Amino acid sequence: MGTVLSLSPTSKKGAIMDSGTAAALHHKGDKSIKRPSVFVSTLTWKKLVPNSAKKKSAKKVSPNPPPPPSEPEVSQLNHENNKKSHVPKAPIPVPVPTVPATSQVIQSQTNGDVKITSVQKQPSSVSLLSPRRVVIQASTGELLRCLGTFMCRRCCRLKELTSGEVILWFRNIDRTLLMQGWQDQGFITPANLVFVYLLCQDTVTEDVESSYELQGVFLTCLYLAYSYMGNEISYPLKPFMIDANMDVFWEKSLSIINRMSDKMLLLNSDPHFFTEVFQELKDQRPDGEANLDR
Repeated sequence: MGTVLSLSPTSKKGAIMDSGTAAALHHKGDKSIKRPSVFVSTLTWKKLVPNSAKKKSAKKVSPNPPPPPSEPEVSQLNHENNKKSHVPKAPIPVPVPTVPATSQVIQSQTNGDVKITSVQKQPSSVSLLSPRRVVIQASTGELLRCLGTFMCRRCCRLKELTSGEVILWFRNIDRTLLMQGWQDQGFITPANLVFVYLLCQDTVTEDVESSYELQGVFLTCLYLAYSYMGNEISYPLKPFMIDANMDVFWEKSLSIINRMSDKMLLLNSDPHFFTEVFQELKDQRPDGEANLDR
């Protein structure tokens, strides 16, 4: 008679074992055939599948992310960042060296007479920070007398030349230009007298043999001084010429310009050089005249 097997469907594991037993009973003669590897691989597969599913579910992003910051919170954060980036740094003090002015020229007018004052600062032997002040002052009339005296001393061959004669040449030119409308105000001022003295000091020599020759050289210097320092654009030649030959006048003018152009520019740009020339003119004062320098 045959053998009846009873299978229970409640357990898959038992079903697998019963099927294996049935196969073993069916082949009674072959006891060496075993199939445990199928059983092990099946259990291993079932164990790995749930573990990998758990790892994937752990990497999923949370469906409820935190809400973004509100506008007041954003403004507060920006304000704090700006304060951190704009923290003021203490400035580094840098000493600035200062150089005291070497000289100062002041021009004033008192009782119709223009007076010029030059304040020259010289280094003291005690301290370099407190220079000694040397004040040089002179009026228009005083500088005119100094200029006339210089001309008389330079032209020692002209025994009859006086300081008043040189001053008269100068005043006649200035008066003529005013009367003919070539200028609106007088040219004779202390600063212009210093400029005329600079030209005469270089141009007038001891070789002058006559008053007529000296007047021609002096008027040529005056023409250049008016043209360079005057308030008008141009001046006529006739009041400044005593020689009918115009070529001679222009040759003298160009000769003076070629020699004195640098000093003429320097006199107006360098107060120290102006003070030196001013002092030299002041030193030409007539004998016996009081010295007002202090």
